[in-house]
This record gives sequence, C-alpha cells and structure tokens, in this order.
Amino acid sequence: MKKLLFALLLLPMAVLASGPELKLDKAPDRSKDPAALQNGAKLFVNYCLNCHSASYMRYNRLEGIGLSEAQIRDNLMFTADKIGEPMRIAMQRAEATQWFGAAPPDLTVIARARASEFGSGADWLYTYLRSFYRDDQRPTGWNNTVFPNVGMPHVLWELQGDQLAHAESQDDGHGGKVEHVSLKLDKPGKLSAQEYDNAVADLVGFLVYMGEPAAEWRKQLGWAVLAFLAVMFGLTYALKRNYWKDIH
Repeated sequence: MKKLLFALLLLPMAVLASGPELKLDKAPDRSKDPAALQNGAKLFVNYCLNCHSASYMRYNRLEGIGLSEAQIRDNLMFTADKIGEPMRIAMQRAEATQWFGAAPPDLTVIARARASEFGSGADWLYTYLRSFYRDDQRPTGWNNTVFPNVGMPHVLWELQGDQLAHAESQDDGHGGKVEHVSLKLDKPGKLSAQEYDNAVADLVGFLVYMGEPAAEWRKQLGWAVLAFLAVMFGLTYALKRNYWKDIH
C-alpha cells in the first residue's frame, strides 16, 4: 500500500517530465533604460490597455520612469481624469467574457505571475509576444506556440506582420518523435524583425516595472544598507579590540 501511494504521488511529476520542454528566449534587460521603459509604456497604453487593465498601477507611478505629469496627461492618460487614478479600462468584465470567452486578465503583476510558473516572467512574455502565427482554425485567426489555443488575438500584428507555423517531427533522442513548430514571417509588418524584437523588449520591460515600480530603489537601498553594515562592523570590531585589549 505504501509503495502504491508513493507511486501515485510521483505520477504528476512523471507526467510533467514527459511533456515538451518550453524553451524561452532571453528578454533584454530594460530596467535601467528610462527611454525604453517610456516606449514600453506608450506601447502598453496604445495596444494593451484597450482590453487589459492595470488596476494596481496608478498613472502617477509613470513619473518613476522619467515622465513629467504633463507628459503623462497629454500622451498616456486616455482612461482617467486624475493622474492618481489606476490604469483601468472601460470594458466590463461580463462583456469581455461574452466577447472573448474569458475576461482578459489584469496585467499589473503579470510578469511576477509568470515568473512563479516559468522562472522568468520577462522571458516568458518576451517569447510569447513574438510567437503568434496565423491559424484559420481559431476564432481570432491567431494562435501561439508558447500559449497554444490562446484566446487573445495578435494585437501587435501590424508591427510584426504575419507569421506562419511549420510543424516537423524530430527525433527526441529516446527512439521517439517530437513535433517541433518553427515560425516564418510571411507578410512583413511596419517594423523589421530587429525593430519588433526591440519594441517587445521595451513593452516587457514596462510590464516588469509595473509589477514592482520600487524595485530599483529597493535594490539601491539594499546596497546602501550593506555598505552601512560593513562600516558598522569595522567600527564595532575596532571598539571591541580596544575595549578588551588589556584582557587579551
């Protein structure tokens, strides 16, 4: 009985291990590039904020990426009247569920949520947004190799263009076959492949920033605290040696 229970506990792990490995592309780090984060904010507002809210992110937090209040009001505030308001959308959840089958998720902490599943939320998002392809069998006309049968259409298709998927069987190294899907650009978009990758990297950088706007400040504070502790350790040790010098 104990052996049976142990085998049942290991079964889910065996199933996961036997599934295809998801290979993610490394997302460029935009955390220290204000211009890239500002471009990412522009892309988010123009292409994502129509359906996806960021209700835990306030517009005034965009000042943290180098934008002034006037720039935020004039260029990015389309869904609010006051700069302290959250980045909400007008679409109701019930309507979204009716139109898309499921309400589009809030994206405030999407990078952190994907990080808990795949190790790097930035890498997952960067790969996902570059992996859409035309699929006439899907209601939206789009599919994705990273998120198969996703309900989201390719909102950035005008920038990237149309990709087509080509499936081929490859040897898995264990005597079996595994299906590998490759993507090929069929119709170019407004941007070149390199320009599109850079734009997606900027957008992903902003999504990461939204998940924790104070991340860079927290890291700088951490280094300052470590430096303070190092100095205090030296002073404390010197005081200890001076205090006990007559005994030791």
